[in-house]
Amino acid sequence: MSESAPREGRVFDVWTVVLGLAGLGNLANGLWMLAAPVSWYYQLPAGVPDFGPLNEHFIRDIGCIFSLLGGALLGAAVWPSWRIPATVGAAGFALLHAAVHVLDTVRGLVGPEHWWIDVPGVYAPVFLLSGVAIWIRRTQA
Repeated sequence: MSESAPREGRVFDVWTVVLGLAGLGNLANGLWMLAAPVSWYYQLPAGVPDFGPLNEHFIRDIGCIFSLLGGALLGAAVWPSWRIPATVGAAGFALLHAAVHVLDTVRGLVGPEHWWIDVPGVYAPVFLLSGVAIWIRRTQA
């Protein structure tokens, strides 16, 4: 075992599945952003072009964040000591990301249809990841 590897044993429980799926989703999105930003920009069913012109560099920058969070959530899926930091970090990013979308929708950068378009990929993750973090915290106490 290397010095950087977690010293605890790996587990397989319900959180392994939940966090594993969340991690895979974030990682898949991040890798798509890194590998094919133009495809991601036009093909993601979230109205991304409504927010402004294509910027491949910026999409790749954000792809790094999604990839990092995906990896952290995958680690949290099997190493319990990662669960609180990974879910709190992912929920924090989701909250800030959602706040930007709220601001842009309120100020009219995008139309009111984005309140609904953004539910699955922007707003729901805030509640899901926050709920998971709280639930894990309560069950670990």
